[in-house]
Amino acid sequence: MVNLNIIEEFACLTLDRPQALNALSFAILGEIRDALDEVARMSDVRALLITGAGSKAFCAGADIKELRHRDLVSQRRGAELGQAIFARLDRLPVASVALVNGYAFGGGLELALACTFRLCTPNAVFGLPEVKLGLIPGYGGTQRLPRLVGEGRALEMIMTGRSVKADEAERIGLVQRVVDADGLLAAGMAYARHFTCYSLPVLEFARRAVQRGMDLPIEQGLQLEAELSTLAYRTEDAEEGMRAFEEKRSPEFKDG
Repeated sequence: MVNLNIIEEFACLTLDRPQALNALSFAILGEIRDALDEVARMSDVRALLITGAGSKAFCAGADIKELRHRDLVSQRRGAELGQAIFARLDRLPVASVALVNGYAFGGGLELALACTFRLCTPNAVFGLPEVKLGLIPGYGGTQRLPRLVGEGRALEMIMTGRSVKADEAERIGLVQRVVDADGLLAAGMAYARHFTCYSLPVLEFARRAVQRGMDLPIEQGLQLEAELSTLAYRTEDAEEGMRAFEEKRSPEFKDG
């Protein structure tokens, strides 16, 4: 139900349950966790691309049938499981790009939010409709969405269950770009190559500085930036980059 393939320098994870709009069963969550662990061990992958099979849905959210008739302990453990798996995605040593084709609702949107970047097709629709079921998001949506689009927009989406179409998603910063549906994977690879041409350790330092800094007072964030920029300066790639600048040539980064 989850396929992991290598295409050139990218790992491509596909939710392959189109008959259920790629809904997140607990079994699929486990497969996503295993796939992320495998990607983390790959030394030749420069980014992860995530999409859903078919043209109707990236992921329509949790499998509601599995959520009913569970006791409070099981519900809490289920939420913590989803949060932990999406946190692994957030902390991967390489950046990730969600390629959203169609619906991204509930846990599906939360999966996309845990990615570093998001591209979508013109038919994409985003939403956290849990309030319509008497619930709230449980896989990180209440935390990641306001950090991305602001508190007011996030509260509106969460408290009304309102969905957002592709053009609005791009306007409010929920996605980076809207791309043609026929070339979604190619567009994702082309987008990722705008940053994967640089030093992977330095890219990870940059992600860590921004993501961790969002949760810190600015004074501590600046300290973190100083520490990570110093680590970047100590890499061989930094020496190569500065030498190439002086020699007026393109650098040849070795991820070291």
